Amino acid sequence: MKARVKWVENAMFLGESGSGHAVIMDGPVEAGGKNLGVRPMEMLLLGMGGCTSFDVVHILRKGRHDVRHCEVFLNAERAEADPKVFTKIHLHFVIAGKGLNEASVDRAIRLSAEKYCSASLMLGKTAAISHDYEIMAIE
Repeated sequence: MKARVKWVENAMFLGESGSGHAVIMDGPVEAGGKNLGVRPMEMLLLGMGGCTSFDVVHILRKGRHDVRHCEVFLNAERAEADPKVFTKIHLHFVIAGKGLNEASVDRAIRLSAEKYCSASLMLGKTAAISHDYEIMAIE
Protein backbone atom coordinates (compact mmCIF):
# COMPACT_ATOMS: atom_id res chain seq x y z
CA MET A 1 0.00 0.00 0.00
CA LYS A 2 1.32 3.42 -0.91
CA ALA A 3 0.23 6.97 -0.26
CA ARG A 4 1.54 10.47 -0.77
CA VAL A 5 0.96 13.60 1.28
CA LYS A 6 1.91 16.95 -0.25
CA TRP A 7 2.04 20.26 1.58
CA VAL A 8 -0.22 22.81 -0.14
CA GLU A 9 0.10 25.90 2.08
CA ASN A 10 0.06 26.95 5.74
CA ALA A 11 -1.43 23.92 7.56
CA MET A 12 -3.10 22.35 4.49
CA PHE A 13 -1.97 19.08 2.95
CA LEU A 14 -3.24 16.97 0.04
CA GLY A 15 -3.30 13.24 0.70
CA GLU A 16 -3.34 10.90 -2.27
CA SER A 17 -3.93 7.19 -1.92
CA GLY A 18 -2.28 4.50 -3.98
CA SER A 19 -5.71 3.69 -5.41
CA GLY A 20 -5.95 7.18 -6.90
CA HIS A 21 -8.17 9.05 -4.44
CA ALA A 22 -7.43 12.38 -2.80
CA VAL A 23 -8.42 14.16 0.39
CA ILE A 24 -7.61 17.58 1.82
CA MET A 25 -6.35 17.76 5.40
CA ASP A 26 -6.19 21.14 7.11
CA GLY A 27 -5.56 22.56 10.53
CA PRO A 28 -7.62 24.92 12.64
CA VAL A 29 -7.31 28.67 12.15
CA GLU A 30 -5.36 29.02 15.41
CA ALA A 31 -2.68 26.69 13.98
CA GLY A 32 -2.42 28.54 10.67
CA GLY A 33 -5.00 26.54 8.79
CA LYS A 34 -8.21 27.56 7.08
CA ASN A 35 -10.33 24.72 8.48
CA LEU A 36 -11.04 23.47 4.94
CA GLY A 37 -10.46 19.79 5.58
CA VAL A 38 -10.36 17.11 8.23
CA ARG A 39 -7.50 16.99 10.71
CA PRO A 40 -4.99 14.14 10.37
CA MET A 41 -6.08 12.54 13.68
CA GLU A 42 -9.70 12.77 12.53
CA MET A 43 -8.62 10.84 9.43
CA LEU A 44 -7.29 8.07 11.67
CA LEU A 45 -10.59 7.90 13.52
CA LEU A 46 -12.56 7.94 10.25
CA GLY A 47 -10.31 5.20 8.89
CA MET A 48 -11.04 3.05 11.91
CA GLY A 49 -14.77 3.65 11.50
CA GLY A 50 -14.64 2.75 7.82
CA CYS A 51 -12.53 -0.33 8.44
CA THR A 52 -14.75 -1.79 11.14
CA SER A 53 -17.99 -0.88 9.34
CA PHE A 54 -16.73 -2.65 6.22
CA ASP A 55 -16.00 -5.75 8.32
CA VAL A 56 -19.34 -5.76 10.13
CA VAL A 57 -21.37 -5.43 6.92
CA HIS A 58 -19.21 -8.04 5.17
CA ILE A 59 -19.53 -10.54 8.03
CA LEU A 60 -23.30 -10.09 8.28
CA ARG A 61 -23.80 -10.38 4.52
CA LYS A 62 -21.54 -13.41 4.34
CA GLY A 63 -23.79 -14.99 6.99
CA ARG A 64 -26.74 -14.24 4.70
CA HIS A 65 -28.21 -11.62 7.01
CA ASP A 66 -30.36 -8.96 5.38
CA VAL A 67 -28.43 -5.90 6.58
CA ARG A 68 -29.66 -2.63 5.04
CA HIS A 69 -27.98 0.06 7.14
CA CYS A 70 -24.78 0.33 9.15
CA GLU A 71 -23.59 3.49 10.81
CA VAL A 72 -20.96 3.89 13.50
CA PHE A 73 -20.51 6.89 15.77
CA LEU A 74 -17.01 7.20 17.22
CA ASN A 75 -16.08 9.16 20.31
CA ALA A 76 -12.38 9.42 21.15
CA GLU A 77 -10.26 10.91 23.89
CA ARG A 78 -6.63 11.89 23.44
CA ALA A 79 -3.70 12.19 25.83
CA GLU A 80 -3.17 15.63 27.35
CA ALA A 81 0.57 15.73 26.58
CA ASP A 82 2.52 15.02 23.40
CA PRO A 83 2.31 12.65 21.74
CA LYS A 84 -1.45 13.16 21.94
CA VAL A 85 -2.37 9.60 21.05
CA PHE A 86 -5.87 8.26 21.37
CA THR A 87 -6.38 6.88 24.88
CA LYS A 88 -10.07 5.90 24.68
CA ILE A 89 -12.30 5.19 21.70
CA HIS A 90 -15.95 4.22 21.94
CA LEU A 91 -17.89 2.99 18.92
CA HIS A 92 -21.68 2.99 18.81
CA PHE A 93 -23.07 0.99 15.89
CA VAL A 94 -26.58 1.48 14.53
CA ILE A 95 -27.45 -1.47 12.32
CA ALA A 96 -30.72 -2.05 10.54
CA GLY A 97 -32.08 -4.88 8.47
CA LYS A 98 -34.72 -7.54 8.16
CA GLY A 99 -34.58 -10.30 10.73
CA LEU A 100 -31.27 -9.27 12.27
CA ASN A 101 -30.65 -10.89 15.63
CA GLU A 102 -28.54 -9.69 18.51
CA ALA A 103 -26.21 -12.69 18.51
CA SER A 104 -25.24 -12.22 14.86
CA VAL A 105 -24.68 -8.47 15.18
CA ASP A 106 -22.67 -8.89 18.38
CA ARG A 107 -20.55 -11.61 16.75
CA ALA A 108 -19.84 -9.48 13.67
CA ILE A 109 -18.75 -6.52 15.78
CA ARG A 110 -16.57 -8.69 18.03
CA LEU A 111 -14.92 -10.42 15.05
CA SER A 112 -14.12 -7.05 13.52
CA ALA A 113 -12.72 -5.68 16.78
CA GLU A 114 -10.74 -8.76 17.77
CA LYS A 115 -9.62 -10.27 14.47
CA TYR A 116 -10.22 -8.38 11.23
CA CYS A 117 -10.10 -4.60 11.61
CA SER A 118 -6.45 -3.66 11.23
CA ALA A 119 -7.14 -0.07 12.23
CA SER A 120 -8.90 -1.07 15.46
CA LEU A 121 -6.18 -3.53 16.38
CA MET A 122 -3.47 -0.95 15.70
CA LEU A 123 -5.17 1.88 17.60
CA GLY A 124 -5.90 -0.57 20.41
CA LYS A 125 -2.18 -0.52 21.21
CA THR A 126 -2.64 2.93 22.82
CA ALA A 127 -6.39 3.26 23.34
CA ALA A 128 -8.97 1.38 25.36
CA ILE A 129 -11.59 0.55 22.75
CA SER A 130 -15.20 -0.19 23.63
CA HIS A 131 -18.33 -0.62 21.59
CA ASP A 132 -22.05 -1.03 21.82
CA TYR A 133 -24.82 -1.27 19.27
CA GLU A 134 -28.47 -0.92 18.57
CA ILE A 135 -30.45 -2.92 16.05
CA MET A 136 -33.28 -1.33 14.10
CA ALA A 137 -35.76 -3.69 12.51
CA ILE A 138 -36.95 -3.02 9.00
CA GLU A 139 -40.29 -4.47 7.98
